Amino acid sequence: MFPPVTTEEWMAKINVDLKGADFNKKLVWRTNEGFNVMPFYRKEDIEGLYTIGSLPGEFPFVRGTRDNNDWLIRQQILGETPQEINDHARHSIDRGVESIGIKLCKDFNPADIETILKGIDIRKIEVNISCCPGKAAEVAEALVSYVKANGASDEFRGAIEFNPYKRLLRHGLAFPKSISEEAMKVYAAVKEIKGIKCFMVDSYLLNNAGAYITQELGYALAWGAQWLTTLTEAGLTPCEANARIKFNMGISSNYFMELAKFRAARMLWAEIVKAYNPESLDCCKMHAHAVTSQFNQTIYDAHVNLLRSMTETMSAALAGVDSIETLPFDLQYKKPDEFSERIARNQQLLLRSESHLDKVIDPAGGSYYIETLTASIAEQAWKLFIETQEAGGFEALLTKGEIQGKVNESGIKRHTDVARRKEILLGTNQYPNFNEKALDKIENTGCCCGCGENAADGAVEYLNFDRAASQFEQLRLDTERSGKRPKVFMLTIGNLAMRLARAQFSANFFGCAGYEIIDNIGFNSVKEGVDAAMEKGADIVVLCSSDDEYAQFAPEAYKELNGRALFVVAGAPACMDELKAQGIEDFIHVRVNVLDTLTGFNAKLLK
Repeated sequence: MFPPVTTEEWMAKINVDLKGADFNKKLVWRTNEGFNVMPFYRKEDIEGLYTIGSLPGEFPFVRGTRDNNDWLIRQQILGETPQEINDHARHSIDRGVESIGIKLCKDFNPADIETILKGIDIRKIEVNISCCPGKAAEVAEALVSYVKANGASDEFRGAIEFNPYKRLLRHGLAFPKSISEEAMKVYAAVKEIKGIKCFMVDSYLLNNAGAYITQELGYALAWGAQWLTTLTEAGLTPCEANARIKFNMGISSNYFMELAKFRAARMLWAEIVKAYNPESLDCCKMHAHAVTSQFNQTIYDAHVNLLRSMTETMSAALAGVDSIETLPFDLQYKKPDEFSERIARNQQLLLRSESHLDKVIDPAGGSYYIETLTASIAEQAWKLFIETQEAGGFEALLTKGEIQGKVNESGIKRHTDVARRKEILLGTNQYPNFNEKALDKIENTGCCCGCGENAADGAVEYLNFDRAASQFEQLRLDTERSGKRPKVFMLTIGNLAMRLARAQFSANFFGCAGYEIIDNIGFNSVKEGVDAAMEKGADIVVLCSSDDEYAQFAPEAYKELNGRALFVVAGAPACMDELKAQGIEDFIHVRVNVLDTLTGFNAKLLK
C-alpha cells in the first residue's frame, strides 16, 4: 500500500512545480459566483459540511427527493391547431418522450383539450400546459374535466403553468389582476387532482438572460418563497402550497457547478419550506424540471449546440431532477424539424439507456469537490435570498425592476467576457468555421398566443435575452449582407514557431467576422509577402512574426504596403509604442476586445 500523503506534502510538491509562481494566482479559480475553487480537495475539506450525512429521499433532500434516479424526458410540442399539436405529441411519445409541454394560444377553446390529448395515455404521460396567465383558471378547469372523464384522477401528472411574474420579467409590466385571487382560482380548479402543479418558478428565464448560477438559484428561492407566502396567506397549508409549486430551472454549461446547483437547491428549498412549519418534513421536497440553456446557443456552427446541451443534460440527470428538456440544436434560427427533435430526444435516451445514468442515485455524493461546490453555491445563493427577503421580497423587487437590473448587469458582464474571449463560445468567438454562411438558414418565427406586450412599453426594466453569441453573429451577418467578404492575408516571416502560432491566432481572430482567410507557409522577404498579398487582392495584411523581429519587419512592411491595404501586427511587442509613432495603428493580441476590434474593421471595410 502507498503511505498516506498529507495536504502539506501535496502543497510542498505543487509549490516546487510552480517554480516560485503564486499558487493562488496560478491555480485557484476565482468564479463569478462569488467564491474560489481550489485545484484539489481532500477528505478534510468536507468534514463538518451540512451537505453530508443524509440519504437520498431524506430531509433536507440534498441527495434527491426519491429512491431512484429516473427522470422524465420532456419535449415542447409545436402546432398551429389542436389537431397539429395532437399529431406532434403522439409522434414524439412514440419515439420516447414521457412529458410534453404545450403552449395554448389566446383563442383557446375548452374543447381543444380533448382534441389535443386524444389518443394519449394521460396515466403515463406528463402533460404541462402553458397559456396566458389570465387564461390559466379556464384551462385548468378544462384539463381537470378531461382527466376526471377519463378516470385518471389518481395517476395524472402535469402542470397548468400559472406565472403572472413573467410579464415583469419579459416586458416590465405588472400583472393587471390580483395575483392572490387568480392563484386561488387556479388552485380551486385543480384541487381535486393531486398530480397537477400550477405555481411556477421559471428561473430558466434568468438563466437565458445571462444570470450566474448562484444568482439564478438565489432569486429562484425568493420566487418560491413568494409563492409560499401568497398561498399560505390565502389559506393553504404549507404542504398544500408546496405540493403545487414547480421549479423550472435552466442549465448552463458549467458542468460540475450546475450539478451542485440542483443539490444545493433542494437542500435550501427544504429549509425554506420547513420555516413555514409544515405538517411533515416530506412536504419540503422540491419538484424540479430542468431545461438546457439558450444563452449559450449559437447560429453559426450550430452543431456545437449539441455538445453544450449534452453536458448540460448530464449535469441535471446526475443531479437527480424530476424531468429534463433538451432543446434542439437549431432552435435559434428556425422551427425545430424532425431531425433536430429526434437528436434532442436521443441525447437523453443515450444517457439513460446506454450510459445508465438512471441506475445510480446521487453519484456525486461524497465527492470532495462536488460536496464543497454544493456548500459554496448554497452559501452564496442563501446570501442573495436573505438580501432579497430583507429588501421586501421577490415581488417587491421585481415590481421595481431591481432583479431584472441585477441579472442584466450579469448579462452585460458575460457579453463583455465573450467579446474579450474570457468566456469561450466554440465556433463563434474562437475557432470559427471560416466559410460557413448562415443568412439563408435563418427563419423568422413568432409566438401565436398574442399575450406578449411590446417590451418598449414596460414600466420598469425587463430582462435582456440577447444570447452570448448575438453580437458576434450580428457582426458576421453584416459581413454576409454587405455582399463583400474582406480578404485577410497572413504575411508570415521570420521565426517559424512564432509566425505559425500568430498566423493561427490571427486566422481565428478575423474568421469571427466571416472574413476570407489567406494563410501562407512563410516568405523570404517582406517585399515578397506584400507582393503576394496584393496579387491576392488582400484588404488586410497581418504581419506574423516574433516580437524581436517586429522592430525590423513591421516598419518595412508598413512602408512597402503604402496604404494599399490595412496593416495589422499580430502581437503586443515591446516596441509597440515605437511602431505606433511610425503610423502603425492596429495590433491584435489576447488582451484586446475582439468584438470591438472587428466592429471597427467592419466599419472601414464594408462601406
